[in-house]
Amino acid sequence: MTRAAIYLDHNASSPLLPEARTALLAALDLTGNPSSVHGHGRALRHILDTARTQVAALAGAEHKQVVFTGSATEAITQAIVGGAKIFGSDAIIISAGEHAAVSKAAEATGLPVLTIGLLADGRIDLDQLAAMLADADVNGRTFLVAFHWVNNETGVVQPIGRINALVGPTRHTLFIDAVQAFGKLPLEFAASAPDMMAISGHKIGAPAGIGALLVKSHADVVRLIPGGGQEQGRRGGTEPASLIAAFGAASAAFGERYGAVDVAGLIDRLEAGLKAMADDAVIFGAERLGNVINFAVPGIKNTTAMMGLDLAGLSVSSGSACSSGKVGPSHVLAAMGVKPELAECALRVSLGWSSTAEDVDAFLAGYQSILSRHRARQGQAA
Repeated sequence: MTRAAIYLDHNASSPLLPEARTALLAALDLTGNPSSVHGHGRALRHILDTARTQVAALAGAEHKQVVFTGSATEAITQAIVGGAKIFGSDAIIISAGEHAAVSKAAEATGLPVLTIGLLADGRIDLDQLAAMLADADVNGRTFLVAFHWVNNETGVVQPIGRINALVGPTRHTLFIDAVQAFGKLPLEFAASAPDMMAISGHKIGAPAGIGALLVKSHADVVRLIPGGGQEQGRRGGTEPASLIAAFGAASAAFGERYGAVDVAGLIDRLEAGLKAMADDAVIFGAERLGNVINFAVPGIKNTTAMMGLDLAGLSVSSGSACSSGKVGPSHVLAAMGVKPELAECALRVSLGWSSTAEDVDAFLAGYQSILSRHRARQGQAA
């Protein structure tokens, strides 16, 4: 009897929540356009309004601050490309650990892109940011600062309070990629400094294809896709009511579902098991979000480990799933000063609302098998 595959890659995409599936299918049974004024249209509009309230509640945002988009990547691009134009930015500041969606959007502005380094523990070098902002005051430059809150590869939580304090009171624009933080940390968008934030549906158990940009009122003029006035004129195109309904349902259900799983405890269990079998294992990053571990055992390349684990029915990654087909050294680890030969051994295991202790134990057993084969080959070579 074939064992069901075990999914350990929630940072790439989380399994569909039952509540999201139910909402998705119910909305698919409805006919019409949310912009129509007749009964069919009003029914769909009600679905959008309900979902907007649900998403806003999880994000700590006001109802009107939620702009639905086709993905977090679209939201990020709208914030950075649209924001740089509207606010007259002279340059974009990003960190060396940003997701490609942020770095590519920064490049797409055509403006100079200034990159802040990462410290060895994975945190953004905010002293470097402070120096750049001080220099901007002398030279009269205006920046759009685009940082992640939680690193998707290492799980390192950035010091958002200090970022807010450094940028918030200034003339500069602050955008936060909150994709990995959404649902797992209190965003409190309405009461915090960022002008804009991006969030994603499929990271919390909604389907792929739906995200949102959170915008403060002064940033409400940021546009990317013109159209017929949908999303209060902020994003053109007929809204996908079924996907939005699922996003709302996932937002309403995720907290309880995620909280019912001791995700941090499972990661501790995994880390302890890993250290017991390989005392030379290296865990990357400090002050991590409790659902992810990025580690390496010297000599076991991630290409080999991932193939072996996949054959054993265990799905993990070596970093961002958006680096399609690319398994190898990570730009995030490189920015943290990790040597290439060690970075080539890095694996990411990320857990979520459906994870269990059995999943963790299965991973440890699978990795132990790979480690044993590696040690046997080393012994033969000696």
